[in-house]
Amino acid sequence: MNIYVGNLNYNLSEEDVTELFAEFGEVVSVKLVTDRETGRAKGFGFVEMADDQAGAAAVAKLDGADVQGRNIKVNEAKPRENTGGSGRPRRDGGYNRGGGGFGGGDRFQRNQGGGDRGGYGGGRDRDGGRPQRRERY
Repeated sequence: MNIYVGNLNYNLSEEDVTELFAEFGEVVSVKLVTDRETGRAKGFGFVEMADDQAGAAAVAKLDGADVQGRNIKVNEAKPRENTGGSGRPRRDGGYNRGGGGFGGGDRFQRNQGGGDRGGYGGGRDRDGGRPQRRERY
């Protein structure tokens, strides 16, 4: 059984978490997630236990338990959704598609301007009329 463990004290090691879960059964592996750039713990990780019954007992007993001053969150890990290769969920659009700011509005009509589309360029007023001339000095 694969178990999610969250709200961990940042000072806990994988060995500490292994000891915590070992009283319920055989711990196959422990992986605490760290920041890629700094290497610091992010406060959560995953525990794999050999037996589903032992894992369920650990979840029932440890969820909400105080471990080094923090009430940890423990539940069965859910499989990661297929996100398309990058590891991140796909999002439609680019920069701030919802209007306002760079790249707002429909991507193929970026320079059409328009009232609520936002984005760079266009030069048309909010009513969608002709571009207004600007005086040059």
